[in-house]
Amino acid sequence: MGEDVWSVKGKKMTGAMEKKLFPYLLIAPNALIFTIFIVVPACFGFYFSLTEWKGIGTPDFIGLANYVKAFADAKFWRSFTRTCIYVVVSLPLIMAVPLLLANLMVKEIRGRGFFRAAFYWPSMISFIVVGISFKFIFGDNTGIINYLLSLFGAAKVEWLTNQTMAMLVVVLSTVWCRSGFYMVTYISGLQSVSTSYYEAARVDGASGMQQFFYITLPLIKPTTFLVMILGLIDLFKAYGLVISLTGGGPGTATKFVVQYVYEKAFRQQEMGYASALSMILLVVMACFTILQFKVNKGGQVDA
Repeated sequence: MGEDVWSVKGKKMTGAMEKKLFPYLLIAPNALIFTIFIVVPACFGFYFSLTEWKGIGTPDFIGLANYVKAFADAKFWRSFTRTCIYVVVSLPLIMAVPLLLANLMVKEIRGRGFFRAAFYWPSMISFIVVGISFKFIFGDNTGIINYLLSLFGAAKVEWLTNQTMAMLVVVLSTVWCRSGFYMVTYISGLQSVSTSYYEAARVDGASGMQQFFYITLPLIKPTTFLVMILGLIDLFKAYGLVISLTGGGPGTATKFVVQYVYEKAFRQQEMGYASALSMILLVVMACFTILQFKVNKGGQVDA
């Protein structure tokens, strides 16, 4: 009898232990990938940021000298300022445009599947290809738009040789190629909102605009917060699209911080200094993310 009791207790303890371990087993593959490709490289990057290293040979430990140099590097902070302007202009657009598209794509319209695929398709294209494509469209001398303008006798627009226009083209291309991805994210959020809220609002005589602002927006706050965080990180890392579209020009008008880090690392072979710049960028992005968590309460929907 005693053995049976202990057997039952042992099975219960084993079952409880399996329930506790099961969630960790599910996240183990992702945790392993995250550790290998994110945590370990970040640790190496921090170590190299404390050294003087050209990418070959033995790194020479120099402590915080690279960070002191970075804070006095005017070119780095100018590139960082340009990046912030790009983020401030682009982030609201890659939040608003996908939300508008998603709001249309959740409605029962003919060909909805086709339109969803069409809007999502640009996000599957390489940033390099997008940049080259927009260069053919907005090129000053060989661009399609300027060619069409010349047919009507209009003056050509300096799309890529004017600093302001070049930044606007970069923003436009970014919105075009990223909206589809965030549209899908918004669609999942919109589909999670119960239709009973809208039915009750229609009974009370609420218009479509009122339903959007007083029901949809508050209830998809977690999704909006997710898009904001992902968009912020995505924009701060912008490189491939910009380098293939403008090359950072005209002059340095669209040279963002990642391109500056790349030039320091691979053209000037200052790997240690480039690592320090990367660590500073990582800390800045982390601070922005934490600030957004505080302001938006982690995307929590108010009761």
